[in-house]
Amino acid sequence: MNYRQFHDEMNAFPVFSIREIEKHFPGFDSRRLVEWQEKGYIQKLRNRFYFFTGNSVNERYLFFAANELYSPSYISLESALSWYGFIPEGVFQVTSCSSRKTQSFDTPLGSFSYRHIQPALFFGYHLEEWNNHHFAIAEPEKTVIDYLYLHHEIDEPDDFESLRWNSTEMNNSLSMEKVDTYASHIGSKALVKRLTTLKEFLDVNPT
Repeated sequence: MNYRQFHDEMNAFPVFSIREIEKHFPGFDSRRLVEWQEKGYIQKLRNRFYFFTGNSVNERYLFFAANELYSPSYISLESALSWYGFIPEGVFQVTSCSSRKTQSFDTPLGSFSYRHIQPALFFGYHLEEWNNHHFAIAEPEKTVIDYLYLHHEIDEPDDFESLRWNSTEMNNSLSMEKVDTYASHIGSKALVKRLTTLKEFLDVNPT
């Protein structure tokens, strides 16, 4: 097998693992990966994960890569806040929630961080389509829930001002009924208290 055959078969995968390679090429000689890295055809993303160097990288590509690198996980926290326009700027790393341990990776594509949440909190995300693939991202309501659940330091409405959260965009996009339903399912008094603070910031009457 030569590189052209490999590329033609694997180019459909924005990120591919050794496991995926072996599905398509049983008995694959991993020394080829070293050779093709040296020639600049592919790059290692992290252990056992690679991508083609000619790929066009954008936000959706990075979100897909984040899902692939550490599974199960879904995009949330700062990355999802930016995606929904709840904060005014992009973020320097791709942030996700995972039922696995908290982890982070620095890669040729950028930095990826994952915050641990309990398996019972692994819900409230959907699949976003991209180039015949999908990536998992938190719903707007679950994005807010995840952030407040993991940031214990938020006590006052002014804390949201310092975070530069966009109250107008949040009021237009969030279903507070769904936020409350998710919070009720989680059953955390501390989370409910932070949501009350959020509602003060958004000028929403607590339900």
